[in-house]
Amino acid sequence: MLQKLLCLALFVAPVLFAAQTQTYDLLIRNGRIVDGTGNSWFRGDVALRGDTIAAIGKLDGATARRVIEANGQIIAPGFIDTHSHARRQIFEETKAENYIRQGVTTVIEGPDGSSPLPLKPFFDQLRQARIAINMGALVGQGSIREKVIGLVNRKATPDEIEKMKALVKEAMEQGALGLSTGLFYVPGNYTPTEEVIELAKVAGRMGGIHTSHMRDEAAGVLKSVEETIAIGERGGLATQVTHHKIIGKDNWGRSVDTLRLVAAARARGVDVTIDQYPYTASSTGLVALLPQWAQEGGQRELVKRLKDAATRAKIKAAVVESIKFDRGGGDPKNVYIARCSWDQSLEGKNLAEITKARRRSTSFEDAAETALELVTKGGASAIFHAINEDDLVRILKDPLTMIASDGGVEIPKRGVPHPRSYGTFARVLNVYVREKHVLTLEDAVRKMSSLPAVRMGFGDRGLLRPGMKADVVVFDAERVRDKATFAEPHQYAEGFSYVIINGAVVLDDGKMTEARPGQVLLGAAARR
Repeated sequence: MLQKLLCLALFVAPVLFAAQTQTYDLLIRNGRIVDGTGNSWFRGDVALRGDTIAAIGKLDGATARRVIEANGQIIAPGFIDTHSHARRQIFEETKAENYIRQGVTTVIEGPDGSSPLPLKPFFDQLRQARIAINMGALVGQGSIREKVIGLVNRKATPDEIEKMKALVKEAMEQGALGLSTGLFYVPGNYTPTEEVIELAKVAGRMGGIHTSHMRDEAAGVLKSVEETIAIGERGGLATQVTHHKIIGKDNWGRSVDTLRLVAAARARGVDVTIDQYPYTASSTGLVALLPQWAQEGGQRELVKRLKDAATRAKIKAAVVESIKFDRGGGDPKNVYIARCSWDQSLEGKNLAEITKARRRSTSFEDAAETALELVTKGGASAIFHAINEDDLVRILKDPLTMIASDGGVEIPKRGVPHPRSYGTFARVLNVYVREKHVLTLEDAVRKMSSLPAVRMGFGDRGLLRPGMKADVVVFDAERVRDKATFAEPHQYAEGFSYVIINGAVVLDDGKMTEARPGQVLLGAAARR
């Protein structure tokens, strides 16, 4: 894949057009063009005709129905988010403003082993909803396994594996970009590697990829990276370590070894890549503090186990360990409630505060007891501060790492979600390009555009080149910034002036329009 990327960069080396007399639909003048390849920026104009980029370069004689003066701002390809949970609220908030305002023009749904089944009705609903943003989807191995055998902790029978393979095939034919696994979650955690590989082979033969929320991102992170690589190597398809992170203080620094494993795999011909969000906190269900064996059968069975004193004691001991050494980051105050449907007063409070309010100490044991109470009542989504900045930067700098939010479409003032949904892409440009100089502007854009486009098989997006689809963003490199914080996440990113999707202006001089030009982007098997 790396050789393909290098060849792509050479093939699409900048082609500057002489003065034009043609008329276009839209002309963006006098910008600094960062074309997505990683090559240095150059001054020029970008002309669009319909939903396609028509010309790039010095277009001094060109005219257009509309002209946008970039005035030295950056003109770049629209950003592609390879790990999104946008389906949760996209039908309620079809404009996806939190994504648009950070330059994202395409999101990929169905990560972590969870997706709609079948996919076709979901795609049809997206088309009918007239969304602003492009969307593609992976098919989730966990969703497939749950449909075939339920939330049970056992190996699948040969007949069940064949049924699951048939569901992968159907999803790929309907437009899935590949197979996602969430081997940390139930029921993915109950799946042997060999079973995943059998499903991955189907996706691979049909032109798909594999992405994985790995089985363990803490003490077992090295084995989990090896498993992700093995799925790609033996499954015969590209494989991706998604939202790569190192969780827990005792494990900090192991990114040196995970990146070494990735490099070694590539050296022997395995097409493995990485994606990442630029924050030192993760977010998932509070139930993530509990062992997976306790979650077999779903919420009802979990509650039954917690009513048995001996079983509850075992589960509680595991939660104590998780708070100490895993997602709890060594202190209950590192676990914040993001959303709680049954008690919104808990949102924004940490586990230590909630435990203290229940007239308990803030010991690990008492905090674990509080966590079990919350899970019993219906659970909540939570934010876990347990990641080290050094690991984050090391992973970010790796040339194989692309940017992905692991966020979703947000409704302003609803809950206290992780700020990544509002700030991921702007934060990279603000903090890690402009402030800390970890990346160059050109490489950051590459990680947000052409690299994810190649990974997802989008041959007509991710670059500013004539003939490519007109997903284009214009932003002020000196002003772009993420405003969302953990305390106040519902704040849009700043600095993006224009966002154009399939040739239609969605963000116009900093203001949202009524345009809803988003398309459903199908995988290779559905395009044949």
